[in-house]
Amino acid sequence: MTRYTAHRLLLLLPVLVGISVVVFLLIHLIPGDVVDVLLGIQTSPEAAAALRRIYGLDQPVHVQFTSWVSSLLRGDLGLSLRTGLPVSYILASRLVVTAELAGLGLLLACAAGIPLGVTAAFRRNTAVDYVASSTALVGLSMPDFWTGTLLVLVFSITVRWLPPTGYVPFFTDPVANLKLMILPAITLAGASASYIMRMTRSAVLEILSQDYIRTAHAKGLRKRQVTYSHAFRNALVPVMAVVGQQMAYLLGGVVVVESIFGIPGLGRTALDSIYNRDYPVVMGVVLFVASAYVVINVLVDLLSALVDVRIRERIVSANE
Repeated sequence: MTRYTAHRLLLLLPVLVGISVVVFLLIHLIPGDVVDVLLGIQTSPEAAAALRRIYGLDQPVHVQFTSWVSSLLRGDLGLSLRTGLPVSYILASRLVVTAELAGLGLLLACAAGIPLGVTAAFRRNTAVDYVASSTALVGLSMPDFWTGTLLVLVFSITVRWLPPTGYVPFFTDPVANLKLMILPAITLAGASASYIMRMTRSAVLEILSQDYIRTAHAKGLRKRQVTYSHAFRNALVPVMAVVGQQMAYLLGGVVVVESIFGIPGLGRTALDSIYNRDYPVVMGVVLFVASAYVVINVLVDLLSALVDVRIRERIVSANE
């Protein structure tokens, strides 16, 4: 298992290199740069040229990329061209906010999707199954910006139960924090809950068709025992894989939600940095999200191996 884990983590390097090259080139293809944002279009060419020289933006793109990579290899993500703050500090301060939002979204998605998926599987072709499947289809079809706008319209403007935008740190005011985070978390959890529900239903249905489930019923075991001790436990591996994928997706897919609700997390920071042509911050966010995605998938594979001995045996035999 140690060899397998090391091999998977080493694959992170070429992935990060490829992503960094593509993102760096795409950012530089956008018209304008941070100097245009800071000074405007009516500044003198001499002042703009001097500021580009200070930032190193007068160098060719490949020279800028090489300089950034060399700093990265030393553990330095650079400084924000907009604020002058270290990129690592910006990421650390914004990560707390995004992690809370993604964690709440994943918790709501699992709390809704897994029970609905299990119930729909055990009541296949009934009204409960049809309603759950239809609801999941609607959830998958609705984009985040539409869901968030509807939630704000209903709960913030119409009934005025919850504030529409803003952020308060949890340890400053837990109640205000949860009031501000519940609508973004529901928005973020909508599509994930629908996807988890559908995959849970499929996994449980596949297990229910196995011979040992029919044998358990024939032996007179209670339905609840068959459901949770046999069916759901064996369906847990694919469900865990889906939850892990959604965890990575939520962590990297908060841009729209944070922008709608005014939450100062990684997603909004990345979007503002793209607008401001703040290349070091954009690259730092992209590298972090890509690394988190790969690491989360490795952790999911390891947890799946711990739950299912068959997966562990395949991993061990593949590395022998």
